[in-house]
Amino acid sequence: MSAKSSIRQRLRDVLEDPTSRVGRAFELFIQALIVVSLVTFSVETLPDLEPQTRVVLRWLEVVIVTIFTLEYVARLWVTEDRPGFVFSFYGLIDLAAILPFYLTMGVDLRSVRILRLLRLLRMLKLFRYGRALDRFHLIWVKIRTEMTLVLIASVAIVYLSAVGIYFFENEAQPEQFSSVFSSMWWAIATLTTVGYGDVYPVTVGGRVFTTAILFVGLGIIAIPSGLIASALTEVMNEEHDAPDAPSPEAQPAGAQPAGAQPAGAQPARAQPAGASGEDADTDVTA
Repeated sequence: MSAKSSIRQRLRDVLEDPTSRVGRAFELFIQALIVVSLVTFSVETLPDLEPQTRVVLRWLEVVIVTIFTLEYVARLWVTEDRPGFVFSFYGLIDLAAILPFYLTMGVDLRSVRILRLLRLLRMLKLFRYGRALDRFHLIWVKIRTEMTLVLIASVAIVYLSAVGIYFFENEAQPEQFSSVFSSMWWAIATLTTVGYGDVYPVTVGGRVFTTAILFVGLGIIAIPSGLIASALTEVMNEEHDAPDAPSPEAQPAGAQPAGAQPAGAQPARAQPAGASGEDADTDVTA
């Protein structure tokens, strides 16, 4: 193996093997940088910030982006499928985490302020280092059909609720419930059991209808929660029941499975029913 291949393999182990001590330390370091980046982004929004503080925050941003850039280039170098990495989910997230910094260099930030919001995409980089988040992918695979049906049913119920409250409240409150579309805000706030109180029914029919919709809203929230909890329990049970016996490759060379007889050994003869120990000894001596 050449020196270049050896360095590439070691770098791949650091970037992609979280089970090693160095790989785990690298993960924690990147996670800390992501948190620091989000904190500095929030601090920059404080009014009347000292000029010295802004300079420090700017240099922190430069250092963080430099490290993220080196990480992106390193991952691009060690991967076998570079186009696949660039257009993968994590590859796009890694690129979006550093791209706004370079796009705003030498430009008045007031004209490209929206690009600064893209820095918040660095939060998504945490998904790369969250092993527990892999369970949610498995959960989605298990319940995606049911969740799709719940989503379609929820949209239909929101529309029907908006139509119902419109017919009950339009004459009493023409400004609040002027159309079915304006009534959808009330339907969403009611079905999610938020109840802001800015729009509410005043007629008897509207209040009775709202009571029924509230119970429907409780069911809409409970169904996805139950599906997710059930799927999470199933995934964790599968992980717990997964066999963790060592593979045959992990056994020492020449080792034989438990209970296996040495080569050339003959199996012991079974004794007849009722035979005593002395008869067995005589038989063996003979």
